[in-house]
This record gives sequence, C-alpha cells and structure tokens, in this order.
Amino acid sequence: MTRLFTSPLVILLLGTSALPLRAQLDAPDGIIRLEEIQKPKQRKLLNIPSVNGHQALKCDFHMHTVFTDGHVWPNVRVQEAWQEGLDAFAFTEHVEYAPHKADVTEDVSRSYELAKDLAKDNKLTLIKGVEITRDTPPGHFNALFIGDTSGYVADRSQARDKEAIEKAVAQNAFIFWNHPGWKAREIKGSYEWTPFVDELFRENKLHGIEVANGHGIHVKAIDWALDRNLTIIGNSDIHNLVAHEYDLDRYDGHRTMTLVFAKDSSPDAIREALQAGRTVAWAGKYLIGKEDHVRGLFEASVSLKPSHSSRPDRSGKVQKFYELVNDSDLCFDLALKKGRGPRVLKLQPSSSLLVSAQEGANELVYEVTNTLIRSDKHLNVSFRLK
Repeated sequence: MTRLFTSPLVILLLGTSALPLRAQLDAPDGIIRLEEIQKPKQRKLLNIPSVNGHQALKCDFHMHTVFTDGHVWPNVRVQEAWQEGLDAFAFTEHVEYAPHKADVTEDVSRSYELAKDLAKDNKLTLIKGVEITRDTPPGHFNALFIGDTSGYVADRSQARDKEAIEKAVAQNAFIFWNHPGWKAREIKGSYEWTPFVDELFRENKLHGIEVANGHGIHVKAIDWALDRNLTIIGNSDIHNLVAHEYDLDRYDGHRTMTLVFAKDSSPDAIREALQAGRTVAWAGKYLIGKEDHVRGLFEASVSLKPSHSSRPDRSGKVQKFYELVNDSDLCFDLALKKGRGPRVLKLQPSSSLLVSAQEGANELVYEVTNTLIRSDKHLNVSFRLK
C-alpha cells in the first residue's frame, strides 16, 4: 500500500487557496469587509467627579490647524476631541503667522467656521479664539470668546505689542498668557514676570496664565498665577495629530488640558468659571491649581472606607485594614507625612488599595506628590481612621 505524505507547507498552501472561495460565498456583494481591523467609533469617557456642585469639564483652549501652523484639517480636531472625551475646546490660530497661506485661506476664523456645526453635532462646545503672536518677550497670548477676527494687528513690531492686545480687550475677551517659559534659554536662561505683562495685569487685561503647555509645566508661572489670582490654564497647544504626540493607549493617557468647574458646558457657563478661576490644569499625572480646587477634586475622587478586618501582626500589635478607593480617572501619588501606615501609596485610576494601620491610630496624613498648589508645595490630605 502506498502512503501519501504531505508536508505542512503543502497543507498550508492548500488551506489558503480555499479561503477566497469561502470568503466569496460569505460575501454575496463581492466585498470582504475587514471589520476586525477597523477602529471602533467610540468616545473615551473620562470620569472626573463634580466638585462643589459644578461639573468638571475637560477643555483644551489652545489648538492649531492648517489655517496657521498646524498639520490637520479642523474636522480632525473635532473627531479627536470627541474620541478623547473632551467637553469644550478652542482653535487659537496665530494672528501674525500663517505659513500655509499659499495653500489655504489666510483667515484665523476659518477653522472655527468649518468646525462649529460638526462640534455641535458631537455635543462639543467650540469656543471662538485666536493666538496673539508677539515676539518673546512679551510672548504669546490667547484670547477666548472673541467676535470679529478682522482688524487684529498682524504687524509684529514691538511698538505695536499693546495695540495687538487691545482688539481682544475691546471684544471683552478672556485673555491668558501662553507658555511663559517658551524660549527661556534664548532670554538669558530663564523667564520672568515682564513689565509688559505686569502692565496688562494692572489694567485688568490679563485674566489667566497657561502654566502647563503640551509636555511641559512652567513652574514659576504657578506662583505668578496664584499670587495675582489669575486663572490657571493647561493646554495641549497641539499642531500634529494628538495620537502622534501623546501615548493615549496608556491607562492614564490623555492630552494636557484644563479641568473647568462649571454649572454646564455652555459657553456662558465656561466663561463664568474661567473668570472665577475654578480650574485645575491636568498635565500627565500632575494636577495644578489653587488649593481649594485641587482639594475639592481629591476629596470628590478618593475615600477611605471604614475598617473591614483586623488581626495581630508578628509583634502582637493589632493591625486594622481599610480600603482606599479612587472613583475617578485621575492618578494620585501619596507619601506618608504623619501616622503609622504605608509610606508610599500609588492610587491608579478607578482602583482601590488595601491600607493597614495600628489599632488606636486616629488619622493618617499624606502628601499628594503629583499635585502642585504652589511651585514648591503639594496638597496634604488627612484620613480619619474608623
């Protein structure tokens, strides 16, 4: 009897040759649809709790498109904002800088006009804004809630720096100083609170500071904002695709943004919250803002449950066990300051940790080291042990 031996390679080839016929039978219209490689059209829901009765809106007030020096069309920015869980955003095209003007219309409001209907369809708030792009110093300023974009000063001469701001002032815009540490190495290795910025502040023409921009935190600017009661802002200043610049696949991946605590997501409510300074900048794992707002965010996110178990340790001292719960998509890094408990706790998004403490202890005090309530100060929190 003759045996027929077929190599694995022949079997593989025979198997694959039959696939097109089977696929054709399963596709009566002659199209094999590769649904397994299609990215689902779904929105990432960022769970940030309300604070003192105000919604925590996820906002990015500094973005660019091809209508100045960005690399994408406005509708792409809307799609990114929806997919990444934002609630509100602004295109802030450079008034004085349009490198693509040979290919697209030189109009800083064009990106807004092209995107406003799509933003509305996606239940997103699109705020009209511009970036007033002066040399450094004095630097760049974003103006939000503007009106007509014609008449903004495009001449970058130093003599017209103040005039460039006055157009936004006349429109009752919300104005903030962008990335104050930008080009720090070119201006004697540091950045300072300049006379021009001080003049704007004293005339009530400056309302906030962008302390977090893209992948950097401008640390000195935190104290400037706090000491002068200016609103703390954090933005991506994105030019490329967001997914090209940020690792969004991380469990805590997100673009730099501003958490705005407002009664709702309408432009009026967002403006009221910005003017009241109810914000926290969220950059990487860092939360930056006034102590009251950062504390409110922590307390709305984290809770220590009553003890659920106890037993003696090797030395005979009774240890009580608690559950520390983070109900938000924020991270919190804690370092023990007072009491006898775990020295370091890393509380990841939507997670809990088991915490033990000696029986009889009343409280544990921790420093939340990924918060900045001043340039050199973290939030301290206390947990009562029950």
